[in-house]
Amino acid sequence: MKLLYNLHVLLIVIFLSPAYHGDEIIGGHDVEPHSKPYMASLQKLKWGRYEHYCGGVLINGEWVLTAAHCEIKDGTIAGERKLQVVLGAHSLSQNESSKQIFHIKRQIPHPEYRRKTMANDIMLLELETNAMINNDVKVLKLPGGMADDLKPGTSCLVAGWGITSKGFLSDTLQEVTIEVIDRKTCNSKDYYNHKPEVTQNMICAGDSEGRGDSCKGDSGGPLLCNGKYVGIVSFGTGCADPKKPGVYTFVSKYLCWIWKTIAMQAYNMTNEKLY
Repeated sequence: MKLLYNLHVLLIVIFLSPAYHGDEIIGGHDVEPHSKPYMASLQKLKWGRYEHYCGGVLINGEWVLTAAHCEIKDGTIAGERKLQVVLGAHSLSQNESSKQIFHIKRQIPHPEYRRKTMANDIMLLELETNAMINNDVKVLKLPGGMADDLKPGTSCLVAGWGITSKGFLSDTLQEVTIEVIDRKTCNSKDYYNHKPEVTQNMICAGDSEGRGDSCKGDSGGPLLCNGKYVGIVSFGTGCADPKKPGVYTFVSKYLCWIWKTIAMQAYNMTNEKLY
């Protein structure tokens, strides 16, 4: 009887688990501690403590770039800040002296972000105070201009604290190597079948053997190809399914919006100080 009950519970868990993810490291390994000093952990308040839910990248002293679907509505609960950003971390649980913790002053998702199609899945987070740049906390350089499209087969790295093959969020920063997949293949009937469409503003990347992938908890984190910041973890279906690879926001397509938004906020802040 107990065996049947446990089986029933297991089946409920399986069928209620969401298939649509917003991305974790599967088949990866620990990065060398603090070798990716631009990594940010976005954390939300839950049951009295902060928990990691998305990744991000520090792009200047007070701005973090992440995915729009990582936006959390109503940033406070009963006057208590619901969100924080942690920089300089390798282990999320350990009390590392390298960590810098910030409240978020402003969440600015792309105005044309669409959850149904995952179009324009990009967001800027303004920190309340400037990060202290040092060996453990550094800025990741944005592309200098409109980058050429990535060739299929290009080897890339994706990093984050997302769920591993063991089924839990990783306490330490992980990375995995994947390859770019051409959009025609990614949109084909055997893959996403245009549901949603993988557009020119997105990059499709995965592992043909299903050995590595990003998944839940890595959303907003970086995709690096040839050592350069090219993508933001956006969406996928399942985890490490070779026919449902991860899809990433193509950063260089949004440079004008990024710099214009940052400049506008700086202008507004200057005007506020004049009054």
